[in-house]
Amino acid sequence: GGEWQLLFSTNLLGPPNRSLRLREMFQKVETSGLKGKLTNEVVWDLAEDGTTFDASGTFSVQCSYNINQGARMIVDLNDHVIKLARGSKLPSDVEGLVGMIHRAMPKEMFDPNDLAMDTTYIDGDLRIVRMSGSRHEGVRDIFIRRGSMEVDPTK
Repeated sequence: GGEWQLLFSTNLLGPPNRSLRLREMFQKVETSGLKGKLTNEVVWDLAEDGTTFDASGTFSVQCSYNINQGARMIVDLNDHVIKLARGSKLPSDVEGLVGMIHRAMPKEMFDPNDLAMDTTYIDGDLRIVRMSGSRHEGVRDIFIRRGSMEVDPTK
């Protein structure tokens, strides 16, 4: 369990959008025996005018999971939730914002429905997740335990 910051994915596609900045991308795992909750979350900033990042918030992909076949985690998508930060400007095109976030996030984190994940822990703070399933076979993500090291892409 715990909170894990994404360091690398083999599934990041396309050029970045200069109007959208993802400051943090992490995965929260809450365990309860062989099942639990998994939340993929990004902290975003939006510059609708192309220069001033005056809208910000979080986007969460809420899931449930079950463990089967020894240690394989089977994930089911429950909901997508977008929240504005306190004092943030309201984006004029929320649907367009969600589309930009979708294009910026690794696909397995935005739509993890029917995803199977095999996790290898390198140590207590580093893990590699191998995806399997019809849509994301062989994709790998590398996570570091949140708070174990400063990772700030805006600096």
